[in-house]
Amino acid sequence: MPSISFLTVAVLIGFLLDQIIGDPRSWPHPVVGIGKVIAFLEHHFNHGSSEARRRRGVLLTILVVGGSYLLTWVVIWGARRVHPLFGLGVSAYLIFTTLSGKSLLDAGQTVIKPLKLGDLDKARQRLSWLVSRDTGNLSVGEIVRGTVETLAENFVDGILSPLFYAALGGAPLAMAFKAVSTLDSMVGYRNERYEEFGWFSARTDDWANYVPARLAVPILLLAGWLRRLPVRHAYRMWKRDASGHPSPNGGNPESVVAGLLGIRLGGINIYHGKPHHRAEMGDALHPVNATDIVHCRILIRTATWLSLLPALLLTYIR
Repeated sequence: MPSISFLTVAVLIGFLLDQIIGDPRSWPHPVVGIGKVIAFLEHHFNHGSSEARRRRGVLLTILVVGGSYLLTWVVIWGARRVHPLFGLGVSAYLIFTTLSGKSLLDAGQTVIKPLKLGDLDKARQRLSWLVSRDTGNLSVGEIVRGTVETLAENFVDGILSPLFYAALGGAPLAMAFKAVSTLDSMVGYRNERYEEFGWFSARTDDWANYVPARLAVPILLLAGWLRRLPVRHAYRMWKRDASGHPSPNGGNPESVVAGLLGIRLGGINIYHGKPHHRAEMGDALHPVNATDIVHCRILIRTATWLSLLPALLLTYIR
Protein backbone atom coordinates (compact mmCIF):
# COMPACT_ATOMS: atom_id res chain seq x y z
CA MET A 1 0.00 0.00 0.00
CA PRO A 2 1.44 3.41 -0.93
CA SER A 3 2.53 5.64 1.95
CA ILE A 4 0.84 8.97 2.69
CA SER A 5 2.60 11.64 0.67
CA PHE A 6 4.44 14.77 1.79
CA LEU A 7 1.79 16.83 -0.01
CA THR A 8 -1.13 15.08 1.72
CA VAL A 9 0.29 15.81 5.16
CA ALA A 10 1.15 19.41 4.26
CA VAL A 11 -2.38 20.09 2.98
CA LEU A 12 -3.96 18.49 6.03
CA ILE A 13 -1.80 20.44 8.49
CA GLY A 14 -2.33 23.69 6.60
CA PHE A 15 -6.09 23.14 6.60
CA LEU A 16 -6.20 22.35 10.33
CA LEU A 17 -4.07 25.40 11.17
CA ASP A 18 -6.52 27.59 9.29
CA GLN A 19 -9.49 26.09 11.11
CA ILE A 20 -7.87 26.41 14.53
CA ILE A 21 -5.86 29.62 14.31
CA GLY A 22 -7.42 31.61 11.50
CA ASP A 23 -5.51 34.69 10.41
CA PRO A 24 -3.40 36.13 13.27
CA ARG A 25 -2.66 39.72 12.25
CA SER A 26 0.69 39.76 14.04
CA TRP A 27 2.08 36.78 12.10
CA PRO A 28 4.09 37.25 8.89
CA HIS A 29 1.79 36.78 5.91
CA PRO A 30 3.00 36.28 2.32
CA VAL A 31 -0.16 37.85 0.87
CA VAL A 32 0.78 41.16 2.52
CA GLY A 33 4.07 41.02 0.63
CA ILE A 34 2.26 40.16 -2.61
CA GLY A 35 0.00 43.17 -2.11
CA LYS A 36 2.97 45.50 -1.60
CA VAL A 37 4.62 44.22 -4.78
CA ILE A 38 1.39 44.76 -6.73
CA ALA A 39 1.04 48.30 -5.37
CA PHE A 40 4.67 49.09 -6.29
CA LEU A 41 4.37 47.73 -9.83
CA GLU A 42 0.98 49.34 -10.37
CA HIS A 43 2.44 52.72 -9.46
CA HIS A 44 5.20 52.31 -12.07
CA PHE A 45 3.25 50.46 -14.78
CA ASN A 46 -0.21 52.02 -14.86
CA HIS A 47 0.31 55.02 -17.11
CA GLY A 48 0.48 55.90 -20.79
CA SER A 49 -1.92 54.96 -23.58
CA SER A 50 -4.71 52.41 -23.21
CA GLU A 51 -2.77 49.89 -25.29
CA ALA A 52 0.39 50.36 -23.22
CA ARG A 53 -1.54 49.95 -19.98
CA ARG A 54 -3.15 46.74 -21.24
CA ARG A 55 0.27 45.29 -22.15
CA ARG A 56 1.73 46.29 -18.79
CA GLY A 57 -1.30 44.79 -17.05
CA VAL A 58 -0.50 41.45 -18.67
CA LEU A 59 3.14 41.82 -17.62
CA LEU A 60 2.05 42.64 -14.06
CA THR A 61 0.03 39.44 -13.82
CA ILE A 62 2.85 37.30 -15.24
CA LEU A 63 5.45 38.82 -12.91
CA VAL A 64 3.37 38.62 -9.73
CA VAL A 65 1.86 35.17 -10.30
CA GLY A 66 5.03 33.62 -11.71
CA GLY A 67 7.18 35.27 -9.06
CA SER A 68 4.90 34.04 -6.26
CA TYR A 69 5.09 30.49 -7.56
CA LEU A 70 8.84 30.53 -8.09
CA LEU A 71 9.71 32.14 -4.76
CA THR A 72 7.48 29.72 -2.84
CA TRP A 73 9.04 26.77 -4.66
CA VAL A 74 12.56 27.99 -3.85
CA VAL A 75 11.72 28.53 -0.16
CA ILE A 76 10.28 25.03 0.19
CA TRP A 77 13.15 23.49 -1.76
CA GLY A 78 15.63 25.20 0.56
CA ALA A 79 13.70 24.16 3.66
CA ARG A 80 13.64 20.53 2.55
CA ARG A 81 17.38 20.67 1.93
CA VAL A 82 17.82 21.63 5.58
CA HIS A 83 15.57 18.80 6.77
CA PRO A 84 12.51 17.04 5.32
CA LEU A 85 10.44 17.81 8.42
CA PHE A 86 11.42 21.47 8.24
CA GLY A 87 10.34 21.48 4.61
CA LEU A 88 7.04 19.89 5.60
CA GLY A 89 6.48 22.55 8.25
CA VAL A 90 7.25 25.42 5.87
CA SER A 91 5.02 23.95 3.15
CA ALA A 92 2.14 23.45 5.60
CA TYR A 93 2.52 27.00 6.93
CA LEU A 94 2.48 28.52 3.46
CA ILE A 95 -0.63 26.52 2.51
CA PHE A 96 -2.22 27.71 5.75
CA THR A 97 -1.62 31.35 4.75
CA THR A 98 -3.54 30.87 1.48
CA LEU A 99 -6.71 29.68 3.24
CA SER A 100 -9.25 31.91 4.96
CA GLY A 101 -11.87 29.51 6.31
CA LYS A 102 -11.95 30.64 9.92
CA SER A 103 -11.47 34.32 9.14
CA LEU A 104 -14.40 34.21 6.68
CA LEU A 105 -16.72 32.78 9.32
CA ASP A 106 -15.38 35.23 11.90
CA ALA A 107 -16.16 38.08 9.49
CA GLY A 108 -19.77 36.92 9.31
CA GLN A 109 -19.92 36.74 13.09
CA THR A 110 -18.73 40.35 13.44
CA VAL A 111 -21.86 41.46 11.57
CA ILE A 112 -24.24 39.20 13.50
CA LYS A 113 -23.30 40.53 16.94
CA PRO A 114 -24.34 44.19 16.49
CA LEU A 115 -27.28 43.12 14.31
CA LYS A 116 -28.73 41.03 17.14
CA LEU A 117 -28.27 43.97 19.52
CA GLY A 118 -30.13 46.25 17.14
CA ASP A 119 -27.05 48.40 16.48
CA LEU A 120 -27.53 48.92 12.74
CA ASP A 121 -24.83 51.58 12.46
CA LYS A 122 -22.18 49.19 13.76
CA ALA A 123 -23.52 46.33 11.64
CA ARG A 124 -23.31 48.56 8.55
CA GLN A 125 -19.76 49.52 9.47
CA ARG A 126 -18.74 45.88 9.94
CA LEU A 127 -20.28 44.95 6.60
CA SER A 128 -18.34 47.77 4.91
CA TRP A 129 -15.16 45.89 5.85
CA LEU A 130 -16.34 42.96 3.73
CA VAL A 131 -17.97 44.52 0.65
CA SER A 132 -17.28 47.37 -1.76
CA ARG A 133 -20.90 48.58 -1.97
CA ASP A 134 -22.17 51.56 0.03
CA THR A 135 -23.51 50.35 3.38
CA GLY A 136 -24.40 53.60 5.16
CA ASN A 137 -28.17 53.35 4.72
CA LEU A 138 -28.79 49.62 4.44
CA SER A 139 -31.79 48.00 6.13
CA VAL A 140 -31.52 44.87 8.25
CA GLY A 141 -32.46 42.71 5.27
CA GLU A 142 -29.88 44.36 3.03
CA ILE A 143 -27.17 43.93 5.68
CA VAL A 144 -28.01 40.24 5.95
CA ARG A 145 -28.10 39.87 2.16
CA GLY A 146 -24.68 41.47 1.76
CA THR A 147 -23.20 39.24 4.45
CA VAL A 148 -24.65 36.02 3.01
CA GLU A 149 -23.51 36.95 -0.51
CA THR A 150 -19.99 37.56 0.81
CA LEU A 151 -19.87 34.24 2.67
CA ALA A 152 -21.19 32.32 -0.35
CA GLU A 153 -18.90 33.87 -2.94
CA ASN A 154 -15.80 33.78 -0.76
CA PHE A 155 -16.32 30.11 0.02
CA VAL A 156 -14.84 29.54 -3.44
CA ASP A 157 -12.22 32.29 -3.53
CA GLY A 158 -11.04 31.97 0.06
CA ILE A 159 -11.42 28.26 0.80
CA LEU A 160 -12.17 25.88 -2.04
CA SER A 161 -9.90 27.35 -4.73
CA PRO A 162 -6.70 27.63 -2.65
CA LEU A 163 -7.36 24.17 -1.19
CA PHE A 164 -7.88 22.77 -4.70
CA TYR A 165 -4.64 24.29 -6.00
CA ALA A 166 -2.71 23.25 -2.90
CA ALA A 167 -3.84 19.67 -3.49
CA LEU A 168 -2.96 19.93 -7.19
CA GLY A 169 0.45 21.58 -6.92
CA GLY A 170 1.34 22.16 -3.29
CA ALA A 171 2.12 25.50 -1.67
CA PRO A 172 3.67 27.04 -4.84
CA LEU A 173 0.48 26.61 -6.87
CA ALA A 174 -1.72 27.68 -3.95
CA MET A 175 0.38 30.82 -3.53
CA ALA A 176 0.20 31.51 -7.26
CA PHE A 177 -3.58 31.33 -7.00
CA LYS A 178 -3.49 33.70 -4.02
CA ALA A 179 -1.48 36.11 -6.14
CA VAL A 180 -4.17 35.93 -8.84
CA SER A 181 -6.87 36.59 -6.26
CA THR A 182 -4.96 39.51 -4.74
CA LEU A 183 -4.40 41.04 -8.16
CA ASP A 184 -8.11 40.87 -8.88
CA SER A 185 -8.99 42.49 -5.56
CA MET A 186 -6.51 45.34 -6.14
CA VAL A 187 -6.64 46.12 -9.88
CA GLY A 188 -9.50 44.05 -11.31
CA TYR A 189 -12.05 46.87 -11.36
CA ARG A 190 -14.04 48.34 -14.24
CA ASN A 191 -13.30 51.99 -13.66
CA GLU A 192 -11.21 54.65 -15.34
CA ARG A 193 -8.03 53.73 -13.51
CA TYR A 194 -8.14 49.94 -13.93
CA GLU A 195 -10.41 49.18 -16.90
CA GLU A 196 -7.44 48.65 -19.23
CA PHE A 197 -4.66 47.92 -16.76
CA GLY A 198 -6.53 45.32 -14.70
CA TRP A 199 -8.47 43.46 -17.39
CA PHE A 200 -6.02 40.57 -17.65
CA SER A 201 -5.82 40.17 -13.87
CA ALA A 202 -9.61 40.02 -13.69
CA ARG A 203 -9.85 37.46 -16.50
CA THR A 204 -7.11 35.35 -14.92
CA ASP A 205 -9.07 35.29 -11.67
CA ASP A 206 -12.16 34.13 -13.59
CA TRP A 207 -10.18 31.33 -15.22
CA ALA A 208 -8.51 30.26 -11.97
CA ASN A 209 -11.84 29.98 -10.13
CA TYR A 210 -13.76 28.34 -12.98
CA VAL A 211 -13.38 24.70 -11.91
CA PRO A 212 -13.54 25.28 -8.12
CA ALA A 213 -16.72 27.38 -8.50
CA ARG A 214 -18.42 24.44 -10.18
CA LEU A 215 -17.05 21.95 -7.67
CA ALA A 216 -18.68 24.15 -5.03
CA VAL A 217 -22.14 23.20 -6.27
CA PRO A 218 -22.16 19.48 -5.28
CA ILE A 219 -20.18 20.25 -2.11
CA LEU A 220 -22.69 22.89 -0.96
CA LEU A 221 -25.63 20.67 -1.92
CA LEU A 222 -24.15 17.81 0.11
CA ALA A 223 -23.57 20.18 3.02
CA GLY A 224 -27.18 21.30 2.71
CA TRP A 225 -28.38 17.70 2.70
CA LEU A 226 -26.42 17.02 5.89
CA ARG A 227 -28.02 20.11 7.48
CA ARG A 228 -31.49 18.97 6.28
CA LEU A 229 -31.96 21.96 4.03
CA PRO A 230 -34.07 21.94 0.79
CA VAL A 231 -31.51 20.47 -1.61
CA ARG A 232 -33.89 19.91 -4.52
CA HIS A 233 -35.07 23.49 -4.36
CA ALA A 234 -31.44 24.70 -4.21
CA TYR A 235 -30.58 22.62 -7.27
CA ARG A 236 -33.45 24.22 -9.19
CA MET A 237 -32.30 27.68 -8.14
CA TRP A 238 -28.79 26.89 -9.36
CA LYS A 239 -30.05 25.67 -12.74
CA ARG A 240 -32.29 28.71 -13.11
CA ASP A 241 -30.22 31.59 -11.69
CA ALA A 242 -26.47 30.86 -11.71
CA SER A 243 -25.89 32.02 -15.28
CA GLY A 244 -27.47 35.40 -14.58
CA HIS A 245 -24.73 36.49 -12.20
CA PRO A 246 -22.37 39.17 -13.58
CA SER A 247 -19.43 36.94 -12.66
CA PRO A 248 -18.95 33.70 -14.61
CA ASN A 249 -18.28 31.97 -11.29
CA GLY A 250 -20.07 33.82 -8.49
CA GLY A 251 -23.54 32.66 -9.47
CA ASN A 252 -22.73 29.04 -8.69
CA PRO A 253 -22.21 29.26 -4.91
CA GLU A 254 -24.61 32.19 -4.44
CA SER A 255 -27.58 30.57 -6.20
CA VAL A 256 -27.09 27.31 -4.29
CA VAL A 257 -26.80 29.08 -0.92
CA ALA A 258 -29.86 31.20 -1.72
CA GLY A 259 -31.82 28.04 -2.53
CA LEU A 260 -30.67 26.19 0.56
CA LEU A 261 -31.56 29.12 2.85
CA GLY A 262 -34.83 29.84 1.04
CA ILE A 263 -34.00 33.51 0.48
CA ARG A 264 -33.43 35.84 -2.45
CA LEU A 265 -29.99 37.33 -3.02
CA GLY A 266 -29.06 40.05 -5.48
CA GLY A 267 -31.02 43.19 -6.32
CA ILE A 268 -30.01 46.83 -6.14
CA ASN A 269 -26.58 47.70 -4.73
CA ILE A 270 -25.22 51.23 -4.39
CA TYR A 271 -21.62 51.88 -5.45
CA HIS A 272 -20.22 55.39 -4.92
CA GLY A 273 -23.75 56.77 -4.79
CA LYS A 274 -24.89 55.09 -8.03
CA PRO A 275 -27.39 52.19 -8.08
CA HIS A 276 -26.45 48.98 -9.87
CA HIS A 277 -28.76 46.02 -10.39
CA ARG A 278 -27.37 42.60 -9.58
CA ALA A 279 -29.28 39.57 -10.87
CA GLU A 280 -31.54 37.95 -8.30
CA MET A 281 -30.60 34.52 -7.00
CA GLY A 282 -33.20 32.25 -5.41
CA ASP A 283 -36.83 32.70 -4.32
CA ALA A 284 -37.88 34.59 -1.20
CA LEU A 285 -39.55 31.76 0.73
CA HIS A 286 -39.27 33.90 3.88
CA PRO A 287 -38.10 37.42 4.75
CA VAL A 288 -34.33 37.74 5.14
CA ASN A 289 -33.28 38.07 8.78
CA ALA A 290 -30.20 37.74 11.00
CA THR A 291 -30.83 34.01 11.50
CA ASP A 292 -29.95 33.49 7.83
CA ILE A 293 -26.38 34.57 8.57
CA VAL A 294 -26.24 31.98 11.37
CA HIS A 295 -27.50 29.24 9.06
CA CYS A 296 -25.16 30.38 6.28
CA ARG A 297 -22.13 30.19 8.58
CA ILE A 298 -23.07 26.66 9.60
CA LEU A 299 -23.54 25.70 5.95
CA ILE A 300 -20.18 27.16 4.90
CA ARG A 301 -18.40 25.50 7.82
CA THR A 302 -19.87 22.12 6.85
CA ALA A 303 -18.95 22.64 3.19
CA THR A 304 -15.42 23.64 4.18
CA TRP A 305 -14.81 20.36 6.00
CA LEU A 306 -16.39 18.43 3.13
CA SER A 307 -13.96 20.16 0.75
CA LEU A 308 -11.04 18.61 2.61
CA LEU A 309 -12.00 15.09 1.52
CA PRO A 310 -11.62 15.50 -2.28
CA ALA A 311 -8.53 17.64 -1.69
CA LEU A 312 -6.81 14.86 0.28
CA LEU A 313 -7.95 12.31 -2.29
CA LEU A 314 -6.38 14.42 -5.04
CA THR A 315 -3.06 14.59 -3.20
CA TYR A 316 -3.15 10.82 -2.63
CA ILE A 317 -3.82 10.13 -6.32
CA ARG A 318 -0.97 12.41 -7.35
